[in-house]
Amino acid sequence: MCLGVPGKVVEKKGSFAKVDFGGLIRDVNVSLVNVKVGDFVIVHAGFAISKVNKREALKTIRLVKEIVSGKV
Repeated sequence: MCLGVPGKVVEKKGSFAKVDFGGLIRDVNVSLVNVKVGDFVIVHAGFAISKVNKREALKTIRLVKEIVSGKV
């Protein structure tokens, strides 16, 4: 099973970007997707594999937080 995690691009330099996953910021390879600061992306294995709209990204982030907190 693969898990793609949504995050927000907060900084971009060449083929890499800093992506915020609800407070956890990681370096992500964005060479597969045309992104700009403020875009939301789905990340798998360190690569942004697609862009996603803000509403869907925030909904998924909220659901993941609920699962982690044990509220589901």
